[in-house]
Amino acid sequence: MFSTDRVEDLLEAGHSNRAFPGAVWSVGDVNNTIGGGVVGVLDPDQPDQPMRPDTVFDVASLTKVLAVWASIGALVTAGDLRLDQRLAPFWPEVEGHPLGQVTAHQLLTHTAGLPLRANLKSLYGTDPAVVRAGVLAEALQRPPGEAVEYTDRAALILGYLVEYLSGQPLDRFVTERLWGPLGMASIQFGPLPVDVAVRCAPTEFDTEAGVRIKATPHDYSARLLGVCGIAGVFSVADDLGRFLQYMLSSDAPANNGFGREWVTQSLSIQTGDLDASRGFFWQPAPGAALDEDVWVHYGFTGTAMWISPRLGKWATLLTNKLFYTRDREPLMGIRDQFREIVFG
Repeated sequence: MFSTDRVEDLLEAGHSNRAFPGAVWSVGDVNNTIGGGVVGVLDPDQPDQPMRPDTVFDVASLTKVLAVWASIGALVTAGDLRLDQRLAPFWPEVEGHPLGQVTAHQLLTHTAGLPLRANLKSLYGTDPAVVRAGVLAEALQRPPGEAVEYTDRAALILGYLVEYLSGQPLDRFVTERLWGPLGMASIQFGPLPVDVAVRCAPTEFDTEAGVRIKATPHDYSARLLGVCGIAGVFSVADDLGRFLQYMLSSDAPANNGFGREWVTQSLSIQTGDLDASRGFFWQPAPGAALDEDVWVHYGFTGTAMWISPRLGKWATLLTNKLFYTRDREPLMGIRDQFREIVFG
């Protein structure tokens, strides 16, 4: 059994050392949330507002799992998508383009050879339709399957694929198939409505706009495109717990969601002997032995979620560390210690 006191001491120290203004954490198993708490404040400029269990966070790249990975899993589980099939034969938008030779498996493992450039505005402008056409027509930087190279484009493209195969916007599809049936009542793509924004954790100061970013996505691509696979989802600890609990118990897909086979595939090494071992959008937790079966996904704003099917346990750590700094190191050390306390 993990030690709540050790977690609280760790996070209190992180707050005191300005690794983050505040944090909300939770730990659970297949049936329940078995521990959790809060530390710090919502906004250091307003120290009378403490963090709360229902604080809303910009979860950044956790969007890739909560929206895109989940939706692709639902399509695969339903038999509407084969991971090993090249995209061109069934997706007219990529027919005749280099992306057409890529598979969904390669996109999920960051082995598709996609360009790493991510400044969509400078490359394609600000019209979402033009951005989509440009991303889908872009040349590859290397042959598919040659190397593991993380790029936001993989999630962006898979989000577009979900929309093509389902005939629905990404947010509507994932809400109807997963978020709604699982009772994830506070999860949504930003920007947030005014009544929700008041309990949202602020992130970075936007020097161009001269304002602190709050209730609107920190990620520029998400702000540009609205709903996309890269980032832009806001959520609370309870919703992430529901999602992770479902992953541990997904024998019967919720409302045609994903099933246990998808989870098992995703939380296993899918990159062979290539460097930087990965599953499908999940990676083995740094510092944890492979036989511990602990998998993680991080968000740039300061969020993270872990899951271990072998141990039957999940955990979340939500912070707004970006309020202080883009430096990853202080929070990464805290994350590693948190993972060791919970799963070690």
